[in-house]
Amino acid sequence: MEAGGAADSLLSGACVLFTLAMYSTGLSDLRQMRTTRSVDSVQFLPFLTTDINNLSWMSYGALKGDGTLIFVNATGAVLQTAYILVYLHYCPRKAKIIQTRSTQRLSFPLTIATLLTSASWTLYGFRLGDPYIMVPNLPGVLTSVIRLWLFWKYSREQDRSHPLLQT
Repeated sequence: MEAGGAADSLLSGACVLFTLAMYSTGLSDLRQMRTTRSVDSVQFLPFLTTDINNLSWMSYGALKGDGTLIFVNATGAVLQTAYILVYLHYCPRKAKIIQTRSTQRLSFPLTIATLLTSASWTLYGFRLGDPYIMVPNLPGVLTSVIRLWLFWKYSREQDRSHPLLQT
């Protein structure tokens, strides 16, 4: 196998692994919503934007005939839709991170997973010279960096005034 082919396979595998891991981070949110029968510590927007992104990428995968893109994004779309439905079932109102000055409602594992996933897909697109893969993943890198900044600005020390959730 060529060096470039091995590197491409490794990068492709990392993209799939990080993407599926990112989608699975919502399972803890799903369990928490079902256990507490509330959405107090869960954000809706990441589920919605990821679902829309999955459907777009799945369409692109179909256009390109890329089974990897289709599989990964179909899996993500199914999971994100399930998360959205459960969220809507338990959601009486929305909560705001900046208003409460608390990152308790923001998922740190999802933030890290999104950063790794978006960065790996951006690198994959760059490696292939495919802006249709690279460019749509740049916002994921940017929003992850913003969320990391929120974790830094509203550190967990400030969250102590809020009750911790049992898992």
